Amino acid sequence: MSPEEWTYLVVLLISIPIGFLFKKAGPGLKRWGAAAVGLGLTLFTCGPHTLHSLITILGTWALIQAQPCSCHALALAWTFSYLLFFRALSLLGLPTPTPFTNAVQLLLTLKLVSLASEVQDLHLAQRKEMTSGFNKGPTLGLLPDVPSLMETLNYSYCYVGIMTGAFFRYRTYLDWLEQPFPGAVPSLRPLLRRAWPAPLFGLLFLLSSHLFPLEAVREDAFYARPLPARLFYMIPVFFAFRMRFYVAWIAAGFGAYPVAAKARAGGGPTLQCPPPSSLEKAASLEYDYETIRNIDCYGTDFCVRVRDGMPYWNMTVQWWLAQYIYKSAPAGSCVLTPSLLFRSAWTMLLSAYWHGLHPGYYLSFLTITLCLAAEGRLESALRGRLSLGGQKAWDWVQWFLKMRAYDYMCMGFVLLSLADTLQYWASIYFCIHFLALAALGLGLALDGGSPSRRKAASQPTSLVPEKLRGE
Repeated sequence: MSPEEWTYLVVLLISIPIGFLFKKAGPGLKRWGAAAVGLGLTLFTCGPHTLHSLITILGTWALIQAQPCSCHALALAWTFSYLLFFRALSLLGLPTPTPFTNAVQLLLTLKLVSLASEVQDLHLAQRKEMTSGFNKGPTLGLLPDVPSLMETLNYSYCYVGIMTGAFFRYRTYLDWLEQPFPGAVPSLRPLLRRAWPAPLFGLLFLLSSHLFPLEAVREDAFYARPLPARLFYMIPVFFAFRMRFYVAWIAAGFGAYPVAAKARAGGGPTLQCPPPSSLEKAASLEYDYETIRNIDCYGTDFCVRVRDGMPYWNMTVQWWLAQYIYKSAPAGSCVLTPSLLFRSAWTMLLSAYWHGLHPGYYLSFLTITLCLAAEGRLESALRGRLSLGGQKAWDWVQWFLKMRAYDYMCMGFVLLSLADTLQYWASIYFCIHFLALAALGLGLALDGGSPSRRKAASQPTSLVPEKLRGE
């Protein structure tokens, strides 16, 4: 593990006992204490580069105050523009930020765009009420008021996920501050249930990284190996990449909602549930932490298709991308990329930009769009024509190819540079690109199948029965 990874691990481990201390605290102590811890961690790891996060916060808050009715688009433009300046500092002859500053800036961008969107929703709802003269009462997920500058700073520097995720909305943060009867919310047992595989995953990560170091791919000797060895190498690299997941925020009871609220990762509750009126009623409820769940291990590995696996990985960020980028993407269309795929390509492009300016991000994320187009066209053209046994065999083959596509795209994500990524992909003859193009061509030649088959093909499938899937 690199020094930066050790630092992230220490921050996570420290956050667990701090979370238990904050769990039963009042709203004021939670608000100021969590912000103080987060700001302290930011100053310790980022030093004077903390100024970048402060400038981003102040700029977003000013836009919210000036244009609440359109602040979402303005905040998106402001934070993404600042990311460009932030990443060009070395080219401008200014001090290069630390990796921790970059991590803080990435998560802060998500939070501030989301906050602006929540404020805009509140403003539009209030204007609609004034126009109609009818008060509907509290609406699910709507903010009670526009946050002040200090409330914005407290939310932005809250220690929960400040460098590692998960992303959470301001509404989720408020619900944590005002959590009724927090002592009744279970945290230790859910924490242990999520954390028990951590030692095994950590061991597998270290073992895989030791036996199959990424640096070997950058050496000339690697490309003297036989083709099967070069093909295989991307499998353990992606395996090591996905062995990381985080559980520390459960200790604070952060993101806990009654199961009946049907919370989803990133977005929070989807159903309105009245708060419990007594400690006994609160203790009788069943809670989950789906709001801050960042990975579904079973869903990622055992779903059949590329598009089914994406929502299971980095789940809170995927929700953010779907909510704030995909839904507002331009609705372009052509023969190869109908509207949905065009939006996917736009979302993948902005996702790559959010991650950084390294060419490997763009090569990998845009390859996803090609794979989405290929599997969608070929599956709708052929799968529905097969017998039940043929469809099961199809799913196994498609699952195997999905995993290899993820392995292939991961190499661009970890190698980062254009030369290194293309050198590795060229050494295995751009096999996934050519396979995807062949599948897309075959699907187009067969005309994509009937509408009924397309509808059936759009339903997510998994090799693991639902009852066997756990947290």
